Amino acid sequence: MKEPVLITGPQHDGLRFRAYSLSLIVSVLLLAAKFYAYKLTSSKSILSDALESIINVLMPAVGLIVLFIARKPADKEHPYGHGKIEYFSSAIEGGLVFFAALTILFECGKYLTNGYEIQQIDRGLLIVAGAGAVNCILGFYIMNIGIKYKSSALKANGKHILSDVWTTVGVIVGLILVRITGFVWIDAVAGIVVGIVLGYEGFKIVREAAASLIDEEDPDLMKEIAALFNRNRISGIIHIHHTRVIRSGRYHHIDAHVVVPEFWSVAIAHLETNKFEQTFIRDYSVDGEIHFHLDPCRQAYCASCDLADCPIRKEAFSWQQPFTVESLISPVEPAEYYTSAT
Repeated sequence: MKEPVLITGPQHDGLRFRAYSLSLIVSVLLLAAKFYAYKLTSSKSILSDALESIINVLMPAVGLIVLFIARKPADKEHPYGHGKIEYFSSAIEGGLVFFAALTILFECGKYLTNGYEIQQIDRGLLIVAGAGAVNCILGFYIMNIGIKYKSSALKANGKHILSDVWTTVGVIVGLILVRITGFVWIDAVAGIVVGIVLGYEGFKIVREAAASLIDEEDPDLMKEIAALFNRNRISGIIHIHHTRVIRSGRYHHIDAHVVVPEFWSVAIAHLETNKFEQTFIRDYSVDGEIHFHLDPCRQAYCASCDLADCPIRKEAFSWQQPFTVESLISPVEPAEYYTSAT
């Protein structure tokens, strides 16, 4: 069996560690500020915002632990590495977000029926607005790091921080309306809206984590693979199909069937496909490995094969079939259809 080709892209654990650490420190400070604002005002919408911020503290704390585990190399017990722990972490975080949403809805519903008073609205507004501005900057920073370095956990962290910004905006609007109208119930209603939005965000995080855990097909990732296959294509790589990807955090395991000229010896096929793999993985966006299963051409691709001096060619080369997402994910190569039809 051919040895897997390793993707040797740069490691970004240090940057991710700093991102998590920054998120944790800032989130602790903002949590303290929001609870202080709640103590000043007794606002239930501010309380709901503060409860949500507890998740902002837990997420980077769990992320630091996950980062330590995920960076461990593959071993006998974990031949595909430890990267899927990131998705498990995201699922837990999404569940915590959803639980916080239920708590907020319960508390705000209770106070909506019982009534209460709000004090020092102006000071509370100032504190909450400042916390929201800091959260906005932090959220975009963490989100960009997660997208750039393909970290599911960091993206989940950034998404939640940004959702916290929108809930903070809702809290501010509610408090402004309370200040203008004097209707305290608006504050509780704002808290309920925060809870609903937060619950939806938690559900989305769990859904995305579950999709990654069971290796649901990622259309954007397949588009990237198709583009790189086309960009790095060499003569003799005739057709690729049955492409599958196991995502394990920042480490991807790709396997596919590649059609090569049937007259190639095992040694030549090994050498040429390795050239193709090396040029492909040089440009791939994350770390990982790629395996190719070799299929003979069966002289069924002559019109789309540009290999020069082919001794078994039955038809002149006329055009080259580009690799597409549809052709890559197809479990059966066209030549098999030809064989079954004869």
